[in-house]
Formats: sequence, structure tokens, C-alpha cells
Amino acid sequence: MSERVHARRRARTRPVAIVALVAGALLAGPPTARAGERAVVVTASAYNSVPQQTSGDPWTGAWGDRLEHGMRALAVSRDLLALGVERGTVVEVEGLGPGLDGKYVVLDKMARRWRHKIDLYMGRDVPAARRFGRRKATITFHVPPTRAAQAATAVANAEAAQPLAESEAGQ
Repeated sequence: MSERVHARRRARTRPVAIVALVAGALLAGPPTARAGERAVVVTASAYNSVPQQTSGDPWTGAWGDRLEHGMRALAVSRDLLALGVERGTVVEVEGLGPGLDGKYVVLDKMARRWRHKIDLYMGRDVPAARRFGRRKATITFHVPPTRAAQAATAVANAEAAQPLAESEAGQ
């Protein structure tokens, strides 16, 4: 077979392989994640209900939820929304430190520029948020069945297209 035929075959199968890898990454989590759960390493910081940190009502999250001092709430970057974190999702956070690890509820979302990031809600306690700074953490959350089904469908479609691409290349 000529190099040209090999190049065409690789070009046809590359998109299928990429789709399969992306779909697999959506479904895969570290070995510690249980079935139906996903674990992601994120950068954690903190935010407050003060006018300087928002363009709107400092006590209202992006979805309209009322934030109150003492709540264990999170804001999440929008890429985490695509992974299955939704409004009201209970997220287990590890790696924050004593008294901060544990369960939080997603009630807010962050600006589009952030990736793999969470913000812990700290009410009006600005000094505590500054002391918290930035830390690496692992979040674990339940993947809704619809998201898991979408990823599984993408993998199945990629696998089904693989033999078709190979048979076309052989012509």
C-alpha cells in the first residue's frame, strides 16, 4: 500500500479516535470514584457576598438562589457544568484543609474565563477568604444518568464508525 493510502486511512480514523478518547474521559474518573461518580482535580478559592465582588445583588447566585452566611455553597467554573455538575449538585470536596473538607451544594457559577475551578462561599468574611487563598482540591460528584448516557452514546457511535472508516479505506 502506498503512503498516500496510509495517510488517508489515518485521516479518516483520527476523528473517531478523538471522539472515543473525549467520551472516555467524560466517563472516567480516578479509581477512587464509585460507579456513577466523577472525580476532578480543581483549583479552589473563596468568594464573599460583598458589592465589590459582583455586578449584581451580592446575596443572589447566578441561578437566582439566595446565599446566606454559613451556607456550604460553591460556585463552579462552566467547564464543570459540561462534565455533569448542575445547579443543586452535592459535591464532596477534599484537600481544602481541616474543617473545610466535606459536602457543598452548587448554587452559583463563575465567569466564563475560569477552568477547573471552584469558589467556596464565605458570606461576608473577606479576611477568611483572603487567608484561604488558592488551593488544589478534588471534587467528587454524582454524574446524572442523562450525562452518562450521552457520553456512552458518543463512545458507541465512535466504535460503530470505526469499521466503516476501515472498510472505506480499503476500497
